[in-house]
Amino acid sequence: MALVHRRNSPKLRLPEISDHRPRFPVPLPANIYKQPSTSATTASVAGGDNISAGDFEKLSVLGHGNGGTVYKVRHKLTSIIYALKINHYDSDPTTRRRALTEVNILRRATDCTNVVKYHGSFEKPTGDVCILMEYMDSGSLETALKTTGTFSESKLSTVARDILNGLTYLHARNIAHRDIKPSNILVNIKNEVKIADFGVSKFMGRTLEACNSYVGTCAYMSPERFDPEVYGGNYNGFSADIWSLGLTLFELYVGYFPFLQSGQRPDWASLMCAICFSDPPSLPETASSEFRNFVECCLKKESGERWSAAQLLTHPFLCKDMES
Repeated sequence: MALVHRRNSPKLRLPEISDHRPRFPVPLPANIYKQPSTSATTASVAGGDNISAGDFEKLSVLGHGNGGTVYKVRHKLTSIIYALKINHYDSDPTTRRRALTEVNILRRATDCTNVVKYHGSFEKPTGDVCILMEYMDSGSLETALKTTGTFSESKLSTVARDILNGLTYLHARNIAHRDIKPSNILVNIKNEVKIADFGVSKFMGRTLEACNSYVGTCAYMSPERFDPEVYGGNYNGFSADIWSLGLTLFELYVGYFPFLQSGQRPDWASLMCAICFSDPPSLPETASSEFRNFVECCLKKESGERWSAAQLLTHPFLCKDMES
């Protein structure tokens, strides 16, 4: 006879109408971006918002981020290559708020070397909000995993340190990313690793505040995002970023998503059950004890037991690599 595991089912919350109120146009803060101009100089593109859609030539599609499409573009006057994210207008004020929040976050993080650099923003006549960023010419960690294979511990240590430097900077400014995963971590030809795609990020309150919406990528969500009553109901978005980081490093090491068998196709229900009811995944025996412990510190089921980004920067897994 099968053993029945007696546990309360997770009370999955569906978005309510109130989550999307008010149903009226959201006014644009005057300091979000300046009015578009018909021309742009090198100085304005490098340091401000004196730009418009006509200043750029689209070269290719780089990908599809939260709420929009990212293009590789060339500035017509300077020939400098950038990434341009176009957040598509769909009349939903929630979508518009997220686009403006993304602009605000990128503005505040311009001096962080591990966050993709912001170069300006503007609004198209259609209502699309466009964000101009540095072009990361080596793609994402997801691309690197597919093209060059799994990462060594030495390389993962460097990657982890760069991501944690970025998260420490963001968390110190009450910003939770909420969608850390291999495709949102970008690399350039200098091997600089930077956090990108702040389309579902959030400014957290001064006190612990729950992220009560299912935004982000389901597979990388922490247990408390699905079942907050069981896994530390008063969690904040910062610890959820650490969980996602742990899964990201795990995946880069083994070559597949930790909660699934290699080649298995995920679905929402199976992922939710695996994340909430299974034990955290364990690295293979080939992993060093320092790396295994580092990942364990990220993948604590109880959100309050996870190490913070600042604490993880002092972990022996990262310090060992620096000493060698």
